[in-house]
Amino acid sequence: MNLQNLQRKMARAVMLPLTAGEGMRPKAPGGRSMRAVAAEFIKPNDRLTSFQRLEIYNRQYWFRILSALAEDFPGLRAVLGERRFDALSKAYLTECPSRSFTLRNLGSRLPAWVRAHPGYLGPRKRLAMDMARLEWAHVEAFDGKAEPALRPEALKGGPSAGLRLHLQPHLQLLDLAYPVDDLAIAVNQNEEGLHIVSNAVAERRRRARGKKVIPLRRQPIFLAVHRSPEDNTVYYRRLERPEFLLLLALRDGKSLGAAAAAALRQGSIPRQRYASAVHEWFYNWAALGWFCIPGKNHSPSQS
Repeated sequence: MNLQNLQRKMARAVMLPLTAGEGMRPKAPGGRSMRAVAAEFIKPNDRLTSFQRLEIYNRQYWFRILSALAEDFPGLRAVLGERRFDALSKAYLTECPSRSFTLRNLGSRLPAWVRAHPGYLGPRKRLAMDMARLEWAHVEAFDGKAEPALRPEALKGGPSAGLRLHLQPHLQLLDLAYPVDDLAIAVNQNEEGLHIVSNAVAERRRRARGKKVIPLRRQPIFLAVHRSPEDNTVYYRRLERPEFLLLLALRDGKSLGAAAAAALRQGSIPRQRYASAVHEWFYNWAALGWFCIPGKNHSPSQS
């Protein structure tokens, strides 16, 4: 057995889901005895059999990834409760196992997965989906790529209608049915005793205790999740609907004039007020560093 085959066999065994009693399964997916499988590439010692030695790695792998997922999604765990979140986590990680060298990417497929598997979400399905989207957006905003910012002073005289502006890759834009930004802040405050001013969300130590929360009332919101270049803090900034639509159009590559026209058609701000509103939004976004000078490999950010 060469090294690559040995590594693959070890990975398959270690990533095999645990039993309900948190032990290693007695049978491999093909029906073979795991004791026989383990004996093929793990030596026993004077204290443990091959199976028992492999089981240690199998259990530690699952304990670690379940803990990592809980640390990245404390709000979702609070919405679902500990038992439901535990069941969801095991099902998700079984269907979407880690394929990255870093645990940072472990939850990357969770927002799409929960939409496809609403049966794991209980009665507060949309609330749970919104929370999963927000918490993954937080991860993306916290350590996503940042290009050199295009500062307001670089645009003296005002932007022209034909100007095409690029948004920072780490900027995340979310349309949500519930005010889960408030809930996420409350969960973090409860977990760590953080004092969070305005929309700022301090970088989490990522510990979850699985406490349930009072259900929120539906309140559609539009949210920008972004990172401050000064202190690497993630902020949640609520947007007006036309403001959100304008940012989406800019992210999709439309010129400023075309993006503004599209947002005006779909928005609710009177036409006579729209030009001044766009002007104010534009300079606020520039001051926050949301516009960037893209590098060669820049691609629009995804929400």
